[in-house]
Amino acid sequence: MPALLTMGIAWTSGRVPRAIGRCVDKDEGELVILGLDITVPGLLCGACPKPFVVAEQMRPLTLRALAAKGSFMSHASLNSPEHEQFREMVRRFTEEELRPRAREFDEMGRIDKSLFKKMGDLGLLGLRYDPEYGGAGLDWSYTMVLFEELARCDNAGVTMGISVHTDMATPSLAEFGSETLKREYLVPSIAGEMVSAIAVTEPDAGSDVSGIRTRAVRDGDEWVINGSKIYITNAATADWLCLLAVTDPEAGYGGFSQIVVPTDTPGFRYELLDKIGNWGSDTGQLYFEDVRVPVANTIGDIGRGFQQQMMQFQDERLVGCVSSIAGSVHLWEETRRWTEERILFGKPLSKMQNTQFKMVELYTELTAARALIRECVQRRVDGEDATGLITMAKLFCGRVSRKVADECIQFHGGYGYMKESMAGRAFVDSRLISIGGGSDETMQHYMAKQLGF
Repeated sequence: MPALLTMGIAWTSGRVPRAIGRCVDKDEGELVILGLDITVPGLLCGACPKPFVVAEQMRPLTLRALAAKGSFMSHASLNSPEHEQFREMVRRFTEEELRPRAREFDEMGRIDKSLFKKMGDLGLLGLRYDPEYGGAGLDWSYTMVLFEELARCDNAGVTMGISVHTDMATPSLAEFGSETLKREYLVPSIAGEMVSAIAVTEPDAGSDVSGIRTRAVRDGDEWVINGSKIYITNAATADWLCLLAVTDPEAGYGGFSQIVVPTDTPGFRYELLDKIGNWGSDTGQLYFEDVRVPVANTIGDIGRGFQQQMMQFQDERLVGCVSSIAGSVHLWEETRRWTEERILFGKPLSKMQNTQFKMVELYTELTAARALIRECVQRRVDGEDATGLITMAKLFCGRVSRKVADECIQFHGGYGYMKESMAGRAFVDSRLISIGGGSDETMQHYMAKQLGF
């Protein structure tokens, strides 16, 4: 198996690091081989012409450990060799662990919780988080790669459930949470030992977050929470919620707080909802009846929840763009194969001008969407404000995904209308991106303000 040496690291196409070695002329400079239990002869040190030798077999070394060693670093480029090796690892995980079980997860109506632990073992659940808490300390470019590959699992619900955990419920905790909260909830979440959910939307408050009514009233050192949330992904799977509640109804935007609520707390319950798509993740309505949690479970400062949630929405929207367009690219690729194999009037469907023109049009819009996403990601990597660009990306990517699904189901004809068809599932799955995380109309309203209308 060929290996690539970079900065003293040998990468192979495997999934889990298995062996460690050293330069024969130096004590420092470790060689990490990703992949199978093999010895690769003839490897040279990245810092000198001396050979590396495999020294011993060892327990799997994850991305977190590599980041902690300073061996696996972020790069300004979004297409570095490290990105491609990471992509290969995630693709193998997707092909081995997710795609074969795609229909099983639909039948279950949720993700097998053990998958979170497997992803945690691989270091995939805290890519951007501080290594002190088990994260990999990387940047947004690796999150992009992660969800570009996970979106190829042929189950949008699974991708959704994972992204809720990694990029919708945990960002605020990672950035604003106390040391105690991080140790109690973030560390096990990154390890895949706990699953999280974001609880914002209510029956009477969706895109207008300021209209939520769930109340948290202080009683000594505890919050007493009453209210309801709806359309919550991971409702039945989550061990804890990042809850947005009203803590001061007279303070306007300063009257909201984010609170960690363990789902085993007395007074909490949920009811599952029956969706038209995204069957591989569970979605439910949450009920809070005199739920008591410590005031110390507040994420950040009391009264800063609204602002923190607006920041957290940027991660949610961008990961939604990445997943939806990656899934659409995969659908386009599969549809092209279908048109090449489908014979109509004596020739492949792909040889008909209408097919070619429509496929080119879809390819063009997907290319534009990917370029917009990459610009958003690059700005996040560079530490720049990308709010406006992410807003436009969510609007555009949602519409492109819906268009791709609509056209591709048409190419598949009657089969496309079947549940077993990728095009059929994409048709109902893709509709969510223009609703969840802020509707198209909310994105347009925000951009109209930004443009001075």
